[in-house]
Amino acid sequence: MASKRILPQPPPIEGLTKGGPVAFFLDFDGTLVDIASTPNSICVPSGMARSLERLADKNSGRLAIVSGRSISDLHRHLGPLRLACAGSHGIERLDADGKLVGSSPQAMPGKARDALYSFALKREGLEFEDKCFGAALHFRARPELASEAVAHAEDVASAAGLSIKHGNCVVELLHHGADKSEAVRVFMQLPPFRNATPIFIGDDLTDEDGFRAAKEFGGFGIIVGQREQTSARYRLDIPASVRDWLNL
Repeated sequence: MASKRILPQPPPIEGLTKGGPVAFFLDFDGTLVDIASTPNSICVPSGMARSLERLADKNSGRLAIVSGRSISDLHRHLGPLRLACAGSHGIERLDADGKLVGSSPQAMPGKARDALYSFALKREGLEFEDKCFGAALHFRARPELASEAVAHAEDVASAAGLSIKHGNCVVELLHHGADKSEAVRVFMQLPPFRNATPIFIGDDLTDEDGFRAAKEFGGFGIIVGQREQTSARYRLDIPASVRDWLNL
């Protein structure tokens, strides 16, 4: 039996930043904060928002959060942020001054949202998550319902002209074009990110898009945890390891 490929730990952040400007793109759940049983039950370490802002200031503003959560939900957990943010898997984007980057995304069709909500109501243990520009079914508490939840989401997406994203114990309805790689590409065209080496840190399947985009610009990905198939170059074990590596 072939042994699993174990990625190395990333070199110290101080050495990377001395080699030239770098840009940090950070996932949120499972990367900066631990995964919880439900999206609303996460525990955000005290002072995280200010620590991220200090890191961004130290790095001349080259830091963005790129999350599957909506930006409004990120602000609900972190408070107001002086950081570039991409929410809903990159389809909504704000710069550090809170200005919209690109076009405003479309709301999720109510009929599609209702179809996922009704499905979750009829199956104990499924968690419906309503987002500004998406809707998701979480099956962490009932992994045996994964196939049924995914099949239902695929049917709803096909009928509504939407796409779906697969994550760790979650399937999500999204508009076409919602992709973390696009968030990286858009931010990398803007000052202060332009001409920096991007480093994307994330744990979920959706973060693989961010890893690949970072590689396009000469950078790399750092996976949180372990996955046999990944485009990341390095790994960190848990969110606490990420916070330590970033000196948060």
